[in-house]
Amino acid sequence: MGKTQLAVSYEHITSLENLLEAWREFVRGKRKRKDVQEFELRLTSNVLALHKNLAAKTYTHSAYEAFSISDPKPRSIHKATVRDRLLRHAIYRLLYPFFDKTFIASSYSCRREKGTHKALDHFKRLAYRVSNNHTCTVWVLKCDVRKFFASIDQERLVAILAERIPDQDVLWLLGQVIRSFQSTREGVGLPLGNLTSQLLVNIYMNEFDQFVKHKLKAKYYIRYADDFVVLSHGKNHLLKILPYMEVFLRDKLKLEMHPNKISVQTLASGVDFLGWVHFPNHRILRTGTKRRMFRRIAQVGGKESSVQSYLGLLSHGNTKKLCAKITMLARPRRGRAV
Repeated sequence: MGKTQLAVSYEHITSLENLLEAWREFVRGKRKRKDVQEFELRLTSNVLALHKNLAAKTYTHSAYEAFSISDPKPRSIHKATVRDRLLRHAIYRLLYPFFDKTFIASSYSCRREKGTHKALDHFKRLAYRVSNNHTCTVWVLKCDVRKFFASIDQERLVAILAERIPDQDVLWLLGQVIRSFQSTREGVGLPLGNLTSQLLVNIYMNEFDQFVKHKLKAKYYIRYADDFVVLSHGKNHLLKILPYMEVFLRDKLKLEMHPNKISVQTLASGVDFLGWVHFPNHRILRTGTKRRMFRRIAQVGGKESSVQSYLGLLSHGNTKKLCAKITMLARPRRGRAV
């Protein structure tokens, strides 16, 4: 049986109705930004011009604005123009509902009703199940992909999309978006900080998710972006499937696991996953995350909104002492405000 096909047409994606609806969604929370304000000053003519280019298939993607952030490690962000981001939003809002249904339940990155906290809770539930209510040893294989976004093979991505998208014009448009960027060499990489990139990497890695779940029969598997774990009763099972995972990533997706970030260890020894160190009955914040949190709180002088944000983060682990310390840092500021 063939794969389910996307029913959305090129005309639907590029219609004025979809572009205008995409603008209404895109502009929320962005109206104070200069580039958005400039585009909105001539909104009708700008949207009509984009629609005309798309209808004639003369659309070309503009250059990116590149800048760096620390999040916590240095990352290169490539920001597209408002025109191109609007088109990406128009594409995303019609493709996401279809492709999201093809993803496995234990893929948690950049998906509605998913996210980091739900991935952490899922890890906790799986650990409880594998350990038979914490009565047996749990082994955890943890890996991540080296230079994830920068290593996506564009032609392989287009080929994966073609298996689900029969409309050649939609594939042409996606090709324009995908090939508008390159990282280390031509034909490789997707830009960080773009809405369609988040969806496209999930479509790309869904190939790996399906292989791990259905070919390797890894029942206890979770992936969040380029980080993934497999839980098992036995170490040997994890060591056995690891080479198959490495070969699939290399041969099918042209990706490489980070050699220094592959580990097979017991849950009792503490497993570092998504910013937390997990143990059988609790989890604690990773030391690096903790230091970064206190540094940022100091930078904003114990600002109430920042403190509350971190208290919300800490509520997902065993952090009573940390919460008390952060609350104390905020008190002087509250006193001055009174």
